[in-house]
Amino acid sequence: MLRITFCFGTTQQRSVGSVGRMLPVNCDTIMAKHISDEYREKFRPDNDPALDRELEKMLEGVSEEELYAPDRQQLASETGRGGDKQARRGKIVQIDKDDLFVDFGGKSQGIISRMQFVGTEEPVVGQEMDFIVDRYDAREGLLILSRRGATAQHVTWENLEVGQIVEGTVNGSNKGGLELDIKGMRAFMPAGQVEMFHVPDFAQYIGQKMTAEVTQFDPQARNLVLSRRNILEREREKTKEKLLAELAEGQIRRGTVQSVMDFGAFIDLGGVTGLLHVSELSFKRGRHAATEFVKIGDQVDVKILKIDRESGKISLSLKQARGVDPWADAVNKYAVGSSITGRVTRVEQFGAFIEVEEGIEGLLPISEMSWKRIGHPSDLVKEGDTLKLVVLSVDPVARRLSFSLKQAGPDPWSKVHERYALETNVPGKITRVVDFGAFVELELGLEGLVHLTELSGGDVRSAARVVKPGQDVRVRILEIDQENRRISLSLKRATETEAATGAASPAPQKKKKGPPLRGGLDF
Repeated sequence: MLRITFCFGTTQQRSVGSVGRMLPVNCDTIMAKHISDEYREKFRPDNDPALDRELEKMLEGVSEEELYAPDRQQLASETGRGGDKQARRGKIVQIDKDDLFVDFGGKSQGIISRMQFVGTEEPVVGQEMDFIVDRYDAREGLLILSRRGATAQHVTWENLEVGQIVEGTVNGSNKGGLELDIKGMRAFMPAGQVEMFHVPDFAQYIGQKMTAEVTQFDPQARNLVLSRRNILEREREKTKEKLLAELAEGQIRRGTVQSVMDFGAFIDLGGVTGLLHVSELSFKRGRHAATEFVKIGDQVDVKILKIDRESGKISLSLKQARGVDPWADAVNKYAVGSSITGRVTRVEQFGAFIEVEEGIEGLLPISEMSWKRIGHPSDLVKEGDTLKLVVLSVDPVARRLSFSLKQAGPDPWSKVHERYALETNVPGKITRVVDFGAFVELELGLEGLVHLTELSGGDVRSAARVVKPGQDVRVRILEIDQENRRISLSLKRATETEAATGAASPAPQKKKKGPPLRGGLDF
């Protein structure tokens, strides 16, 4: 029996009949001779009359079924006629107005509509790609193909398939997801299948056209479930490698906040995810939650700090994408001794933190809050207060600033010698009583010490037995040390001098009356 294997657009040597002659056989010409078909016509090259006559003579008496039956059986088995569609890689060999013709090698050829490529990059002859084998047309001897991921144009309950790509319009939403109309069929898309990130409000999708993948369906119950996320994930994988090649350290890229954690946020850069660490969210000092700066779904511009191409990990920065580090010029903007205005952001036991601009914060120590002694910073300032301060120190490397509130006003020690002369009596108020004496405030920010030995003429073993905090007294100035900000005072000498001159003096404290003396006279 004569047997010949066909192919497209090629000329091969084949053994024909019992003669054993090796003849050049153009397979397309054989097909065109025995089957008048529109698809075959598109594949047929220019005719060779001499070759046609020779082949006609050799094939005389051979029927079409005898010629193609073995090949058609093999092609049918390759497509999986049991119902399972296969994906095969082929090369586009011809493109015309309506169709593309694909060669899979050997005896496998197929045809696909150009409508399958609407909205995609225009295919070219010689391009290799994956195709879905829908069925085998035994009459034509061709595989009927569709493009992987192409949108089905005429979908019904009868031809629905899992994995099929369909297009519909969103006509409703609820907490569970979206409702869609697919060619008159009602469909549902679960909330987790809409995007690759959490969507708090689905109202934004109402009225939009959406392409989705069929994940499950039941024609009897008219139940159709879709997923858009599956398509987005496949598209993301396709663009990931290309995007990684384009990304470079130092670039500013726009991304979408995918999720927010305690340690930062994950940003989708359009197929590649990067980590925005909490330390790169803002120039502000201290510990801050990522939710203070970003939330899921936000569009943000970030700077690429580092790319690990082996692991695919990308480090991002939000603060560096927004502008220059404010600490870069801090030495010039906040020179030591200059006056600034700041806002109290936090009050602690040791002082208060002051923000002078976004990203620059410094410390106002408790010792620099007032010329007078205070018990706790909250006695003087509270969160949100705006204060006029003086810069004490600036360290841009360590990102530290320190301020003084008391130095922003007049220093009571600057002219202490002009206002207070030695060996003169002045009024004051007891502020603290300690084991070794008592502190007396002469005016705001100016305080002196009355030693235990200068409290009274008698033997005083406890200052608390002579004076109490808040008590008004008159004291004598014994010594002034302006450099060390110290004033030595005497309560007993002020009392003695005023008694001698007849000047007013504080009323003497009454002695506590003790129990009567035993066996003696009671004076």
